[in-house]
Amino acid sequence: MRRVEEESILTEEGYKKVSEELKYLKEVKRKEVADKIQEARALGDLSENSEFEAAKEEQALLEERIAQLESLIYNAKVVKTSDLALDQVSVGTKVLVLDETTGREEAFIIVGNSEEVDPFSGKISSKSPLGSRLLGRKRGDHVEIKLRNGNKAVYEILDIVVP
Repeated sequence: MRRVEEESILTEEGYKKVSEELKYLKEVKRKEVADKIQEARALGDLSENSEFEAAKEEQALLEERIAQLESLIYNAKVVKTSDLALDQVSVGTKVLVLDETTGREEAFIIVGNSEEVDPFSGKISSKSPLGSRLLGRKRGDHVEIKLRNGNKAVYEILDIVVP
C-alpha cells in the first residue's frame, strides 16, 4: 500500500527530468547493479566478500532512490506553463528582479520541489526564504529578506514571465 504523502509540485520540465531518471534507474542501473552482484557472488565466500557487500549496498541505495522518485511522481501536481497566470509570482514562473542593495538585475525560476532546485540555473525553491517571499507578489512589489549574515536584501519585482 502506498503511503500518502504531501503533494509535490513540479514544473513540466521537472516532471520530465524525474521521469527520465526513474526510467534510467529501473531499466539500466538496476541491471548494472544486478550484474555487479552476480560478479561478486562468483568470487566465492560471501561472508568476507567486500565486492558483494558494496554491490548489495549500492542496490539498497538504488532501490531507495527508485522508491523516492516513484513517490514523487505518484504525488506530483504538474504545473503547466500554459496554465500560468503572469499577474503574480507562482511556481513555474520566471521572476525578473532588481536587487536594490547591489543594483543588479537577477532572474529566478520558482520551482516547487527540491528535485528541481539548481541555483546555477537560477532555479530556486518556492520554500526557500526568497522563493516563499516572492510567491503571490506582483510586478512593482518590493520583497525584503534577511540574509544569513544578518543583513537584509530588498528586491523589486520587475517582470513575471514564462521561462
